Amino acid sequence: MMANEWFESVAVARTRAEKRLPRSVYGAIVAGAEAGVSMHDNLRAFEELGFRPLAAGQGAGCDMATTLMGQPSSMPVMISPTGVQAVHPDGEVAVARATAARGVPMGLSSFGSKPLEEVIAANPQTFFQMYWAGDRDSMTARMERARAAGAVGLILTLDWSFSHGRDWGSPSIPEKIDLKTALEHAPEVLARPRWLCSWLRTRALPDLGVPNFGPIGGPTPGFFEAYGAWMGTPPPSWDDIASLAAEWGGPLMIKGIGRSDEAVRALEAGATAISVSNHGGNNLDGSPAPIRVLSDIVEAVDGRLEVLMDGGIRRGSDVVKALALGAHGVLIGRAYLWGLAVNGQGGVENVLDVLRGGIEATMRGLGKTSIHDLTRSDIVIPPNFSPD
Repeated sequence: MMANEWFESVAVARTRAEKRLPRSVYGAIVAGAEAGVSMHDNLRAFEELGFRPLAAGQGAGCDMATTLMGQPSSMPVMISPTGVQAVHPDGEVAVARATAARGVPMGLSSFGSKPLEEVIAANPQTFFQMYWAGDRDSMTARMERARAAGAVGLILTLDWSFSHGRDWGSPSIPEKIDLKTALEHAPEVLARPRWLCSWLRTRALPDLGVPNFGPIGGPTPGFFEAYGAWMGTPPPSWDDIASLAAEWGGPLMIKGIGRSDEAVRALEAGATAISVSNHGGNNLDGSPAPIRVLSDIVEAVDGRLEVLMDGGIRRGSDVVKALALGAHGVLIGRAYLWGLAVNGQGGVENVLDVLRGGIEATMRGLGKTSIHDLTRSDIVIPPNFSPD
């Protein structure tokens, strides 16, 4: 990685990504819903939590190795599946190489821009993510393709209510890249020559197809074609989810849990893990930050399945706070996308290194030598932090 590409924090990566990416592409990463209440609360909630530091008697080193859904991980962080990654030509393959190099698992979206076979070849510790979209035959076909490719588990994402309006305006996402679209977006693209040159060197334009949504060898569905199928599919019942879990028969995370009673239902339906999530603030605006409800959910499932969380992770100290409140690990989304935008594989590795360094520094300050020793007593929780 070139010295001038290195960044010391996720905040710096975000600033550089904003300067590098066309306005619409950057806006698609930021996203959010309606007034952005939940999106901002995901960050604000971490700021409300404090630490109880130790001044002396600290041990040397920090053991942060763990397992996430049965997969060994060098630290309690995994990559959250995100859709079409036009931020960099290498997309999910760059992410897979970075995570393999840093020893952490990753999730690959069914809306991803690279075929799952190619991604899994770069990182065999890949979980395939699905939405409840299409009929059961098409969902089974996607699962079986993932199984054949060697996916180590399944992530079923349920937290999305299709709210499209944003008070700050929604990004312009074209249905396809053709001459008309290219001309419409030319001013913002030409204003970002480094991003444009990275694509020109590949002799290709960003592809808005989603190859993992259809059968292998078949035509690649367009993003909006797949998105329309998702929107048009009736939401699943818990019986539907139990049936899919039984059909998969392996590690299964249900992503999007925000209530204790639904965490228990996920357990009963056959999930082996859940992620406490509000889809990065892209779901129902006004839902609390996942870190606010994490403790109650951990208590409700009482160790009977793994509880991870995502939403608002920007530094290693955020990871430590989540672990102290009972999470097995966390997933990151926007953070690694900003790194990917800045420097491809090296940028994702940089983000993971930033988080690792932050975890280690925070653990030293707390006088802990293992993430497995963290408890609720290590953090300061203000009154009324969690909803009643």
